[in-house]
Amino acid sequence: MALIRTQNKLHIVIGLGKSGIGAAKLLRSCGKDVLIIENGDKNKLDKKYNELTTKGIKIIFTGAPLSFKDFSPWLGNISSIITTPSIPWDNDVLNQLRSKNIEIKSEVAIAWQHLNQFPWIGITGTNGKTTVTTMLNHVLKSNKINTDLGGNVGKSLAELAYKYKKANTTNIEWLVVELSSYQIESAQIIKPTIGIWTTLTPDHLDRHGSFEAYSNIKRSLLEKSTFRIYNSDDSYLSSQRKNLPRGFWVSSSLTQATKYKPDLWINKEGFLATKNQTLFNSSILDLPGEHNLQNLLMVTAASLKIGLKSSEIAKGISTFQGVPHRLEKLGKFKNLSIFNDSKATNYESSISGIKAVPHKTVLIAGGQKKEGSPKGWLESLRKYCCAIVLFGQSNKELKKIIKNSCFSGEVIVTEKLPQAINSAIEAGVKLKAKSILLSPACASFDQYNNFEERGNHFKQLINLILETKQR
Repeated sequence: MALIRTQNKLHIVIGLGKSGIGAAKLLRSCGKDVLIIENGDKNKLDKKYNELTTKGIKIIFTGAPLSFKDFSPWLGNISSIITTPSIPWDNDVLNQLRSKNIEIKSEVAIAWQHLNQFPWIGITGTNGKTTVTTMLNHVLKSNKINTDLGGNVGKSLAELAYKYKKANTTNIEWLVVELSSYQIESAQIIKPTIGIWTTLTPDHLDRHGSFEAYSNIKRSLLEKSTFRIYNSDDSYLSSQRKNLPRGFWVSSSLTQATKYKPDLWINKEGFLATKNQTLFNSSILDLPGEHNLQNLLMVTAASLKIGLKSSEIAKGISTFQGVPHRLEKLGKFKNLSIFNDSKATNYESSISGIKAVPHKTVLIAGGQKKEGSPKGWLESLRKYCCAIVLFGQSNKELKKIIKNSCFSGEVIVTEKLPQAINSAIEAGVKLKAKSILLSPACASFDQYNNFEERGNHFKQLINLILETKQR
């Protein structure tokens, strides 16, 4: 490794992902000496390399997993190490660096230091957070409120901070920020004006070690929020109500909120209501599924707190088209409605998708299996699905789980998504199903870089089929 010399204290950023790039650009714009350490292939990252080096940012390609020796040449001259959400906060290498009294910061934490003059809406939860973030941003923008969206969806927060610094932006009224457990864990200084907790079910346990640890990370964001919004329809949140910091609770029906009456709900006539007023009918939201009614309620609660009127909120909701890769309707083929739900990377999210589409359903599932109980998912399969097509790394393991659950329909094992689609269409036609649903209940990393890439591949394949039909 070539030694890069610098007279000033060095800020070392780990990785050339969007968080790392945003952090490096932000620090460099503040006059700092910045070095990025990247383990990827330089030949595949030439464009990023050229863009950043022209800004005076140094980059070293190690070609190997992160190790303590990567930092050895600069141990006496490091101001801080900036890590990104993909690296566990308790990573052994980071702990070694801490033992040398080197400050470890996260991309989100340094972004907060540059963005905390703006009020934040921090949205977290296992499922629903992207839809809530995107829908809320849409509603606010529809009412000419100057907002921006970032974090775990959209631009990295450091990229936003860099953009604002470069343009001397001071007129942002609200930042609508999706925050994952990885981001919250490494940025305990964040204090949102409004905090929203959508749902909580077991996820990322390989990273956090236990459900309790995962829950505590999510909770820490709400504890530091000035105004808190919770989803009463989530069984875990509802069970913890008396132990959670005081907040504003929403429910898609009065019957679902157990001991406590919610602050905002949907009445028997389908209207959103509080104890003081009846708002608009929930049918204006053109998205399927009860989980989307919950998302609607949380968005409405935040919008009311910000100061919007019922009619203003309704105007924004009525034009919201949904989120890519989340119950995205792609079209019809041979009387089968086809949906892309690639964002469903765990059992609970897949359950929401299965319940939302027209039944009977042929489900396409599989990928890199996560920890967690499949019990609820298997119940949904038995109730709503006539066939399951499995693909990817976990295909055989999932087949065994499904077969042992007394599922009576057909279970088909394939390796890749193109085969899975062909098998799903064949099964759908034979069984006279109403829908084909890609809702994998698994991570995508066995065959794709992320769920977006998986979803885009699915859309490309389906679009080819639909185009053939039209010829």
